[in-house]
Amino acid sequence: MSDKNLIYGIRAVIEAIESGKSLEKVFVKSGSTGELFQELMQLMRQKGINWQKVPVERINRFTTKNHQGVVATISPVEYQELESVVNKAMEDGRKPFILVLDGITDVRNFGAIARTAECAGVDAIVIPDKGGAPVNADAIKTSAGALFRVPVCRASKMWYAMKFLKEKGFMLIGASEKSEADYKDVNYKQPIALVVGAEDKGISSQVLKMMDQVVSIPVKGESGSLNVSVATGIVVYEIVAKNS
Repeated sequence: MSDKNLIYGIRAVIEAIESGKSLEKVFVKSGSTGELFQELMQLMRQKGINWQKVPVERINRFTTKNHQGVVATISPVEYQELESVVNKAMEDGRKPFILVLDGITDVRNFGAIARTAECAGVDAIVIPDKGGAPVNADAIKTSAGALFRVPVCRASKMWYAMKFLKEKGFMLIGASEKSEADYKDVNYKQPIALVVGAEDKGISSQVLKMMDQVVSIPVKGESGSLNVSVATGIVVYEIVAKNS
């Protein structure tokens, strides 16, 4: 990874966080101590920064310069606040359409979904700040640059984002092959948040309980289910068609 995509050193990372820089993740050396290090840890917890303790050998793979046991990777996109995106859409007199990725971990699926979302005019993509596919060069390439054009919002607690959307009048639609409700049989004539889950586990149980409706795409073949990026594209365009 190029040094231009890194910030290293405790004080440098603290300053980056305080200045509001979009950090993808912070790696800290296991066993680190000291007053300045504790200041960093407290700040990361306050700001909800995604961080991980790792052996020093892992940090050395990023850079051999004086990193003081701390390296941060810089996000190539500027994350936006979900509340701001939703409020702006409503102020413009539109019914917002938000796409929520609850645990999508495959970078190529993530990029493909972002490309579809941008083409369909989705207002924003919501991703978890931990446990999801990274917004990195591979994701941007797969998205054909769409990740630079569609707002991306990170949620520290996905259920809290769902609660906010409900309070704003959104209908929460979950997509799951386990549902018996056909995705074509839903009235999408209101602000919609479409939630798709992880490739292997689907939507998390806590988030699934908050859905107003869970839908599926009928399949005739023996595969059982579609690839998550393909399924997302089908449902996204159905919502766009019915909400236009």
